[in-house]
Amino acid sequence: MKRTSILLLVSCFVLILISCSKQEIEMQNIEKQNFNSELNPYDAALSVGAEQFSGVGYFADESTCGADVGADFALQMTGDLDGCLYVFVETYECSPSGTYRESGKEYFIGTYKGEHGTFWTNYKFEAKYEGCEDGFFVGAEIFGRCQHPIVKGSGTGVFEGATGRIDFKDNVVTGELPYRGHIKY
Repeated sequence: MKRTSILLLVSCFVLILISCSKQEIEMQNIEKQNFNSELNPYDAALSVGAEQFSGVGYFADESTCGADVGADFALQMTGDLDGCLYVFVETYECSPSGTYRESGKEYFIGTYKGEHGTFWTNYKFEAKYEGCEDGFFVGAEIFGRCQHPIVKGSGTGVFEGATGRIDFKDNVVTGELPYRGHIKY
């Protein structure tokens, strides 16, 4: 009787382990798919028929991007996108470890391939800083990146009818903000 009970108990334990392992593998696959679809800006479904672009952004001073549009700050864009990206911060939070998250809207005014236009984006910024105080970052940035989907229907001029995305990966050594992305009409 003891041998049968032990065998039954071991069998149940093995079945539970197999079931849990299968569920864990399925969850990892789902998380991996979600991660790839959210963070891969060059997903084939998004960029088929799109034009690739790139350049560098810099924090702008008033003499460069001085238009009073009520933004929290502006980036001077150089490269394929040439102009000013005005940033309107809507939410931000910072954990005690220095992990900072921010989201909001942006308004680009400038040129693409020599033609003038404007568009809006919704953005998400994620970074690691030396620390946090009162929900805001303090100290130097350790790394940072952000994603900026172009709001469908917001474009004017050369950007009329455009969709796409801009992605920045901060260069914390030089202070430059290299970007790349795609645009589709």
